[in-house]
Amino acid sequence: MIELDVLAGGDGATAAVDGPRRTTSMRSRRVPLTEPAEQFRLLAEVPVGSGPSGTGEFMRDVHASGWSDLRPDKLEIFQINLGKLCNMTCMHCHVDSGPDRTEEVMDRATVDACLRALEASGAHTVDLTGGAPELNPNFEYLVDACVSMGKQVLDRCNLTILTVPRFAHLPEFFAERGVEVVCSLPHYRKLGTDAQRGEGTYAKSLKALRALNDAGYGAGDPKRQLTLVTNPVGAFLAGSQSSLELEWKAALAQNHDVYFDRLLALNNMPMSRYLEWLEQRGSTEAYLNRLVSAFNPATISGLMCRNTLSVDWRGFLYDCDFNQQLDMVLSDDRGEPRHVSSFSLDAWRNHDIMTNRHCYGCTAGAGSGCGGAIT
Repeated sequence: MIELDVLAGGDGATAAVDGPRRTTSMRSRRVPLTEPAEQFRLLAEVPVGSGPSGTGEFMRDVHASGWSDLRPDKLEIFQINLGKLCNMTCMHCHVDSGPDRTEEVMDRATVDACLRALEASGAHTVDLTGGAPELNPNFEYLVDACVSMGKQVLDRCNLTILTVPRFAHLPEFFAERGVEVVCSLPHYRKLGTDAQRGEGTYAKSLKALRALNDAGYGAGDPKRQLTLVTNPVGAFLAGSQSSLELEWKAALAQNHDVYFDRLLALNNMPMSRYLEWLEQRGSTEAYLNRLVSAFNPATISGLMCRNTLSVDWRGFLYDCDFNQQLDMVLSDDRGEPRHVSSFSLDAWRNHDIMTNRHCYGCTAGAGSGCGGAIT
């Protein structure tokens, strides 16, 4: 367990959780939807009549699109979820992370096991996520180890963490090591951002972006790449990524003198706190049907589950971070969960990717994944 006052650098728990909190974690509220089985049940009960097969069964639509199976291709990205501890509790969070998730933090032994598996994987990129991955006490150690191995490192940052005094040095730390900073920002306007993530998020996000700009990010340097990630605030699909990028760059530059290199537009996944939001508004059926009707066969070859290995804070292996949060752990021939300490590249290459109805979020429209639009 990690105490929040330690993470705050001695400023106390208030400093550590300082930041907008649009909601509280489902786990802390003990709601039934916390359990993956309940999420699967809700999605399974939604009547669906569109898609290539007209059944609302994801793999049947994959098969109807000409694919006999869904298996990995080449392992390129090694994604490590360092824990569910976060300084924010955003309404759309598929991890259900927050300041109360203090026990779900990857320890040093598991970090070292990840490094050994990374070396054997052949992956060229390490994708660090959370929660807020920076809150893990082994974060900087892991970044340095990955950089020394010649890997490209991505840090998935919520921006507001960089305004906490203990982490104010991170923009320079990232710049010195060539880390790509991938920052979540719902909208380039205050209203859209604060509506999804809590009052005050936008101002803190701009402060963090300026600090990254001061460290050389957002100026076109490939070694200091600043990427923004946006999710729709409502129950609709992400817009055109290329068009949105132009719009965002112009707006942030003109209104705030803030600059970034690229924008990723992701669909919201019908799971966890976003599914709770849909349920509260009676929009689950409409949203899932929107995803299914927008099923795009051209996205299948580029799905992130085909080139990415996801590792949770305990070291267990998954096809993607979404499956991870739904406890869809990979298993061996005996049905035992696969662990990073016994990682086998051959076993990964030859397993069938696990799917369910939430996967329609990745195949809708232009597609969606940790790398943004697919087509």
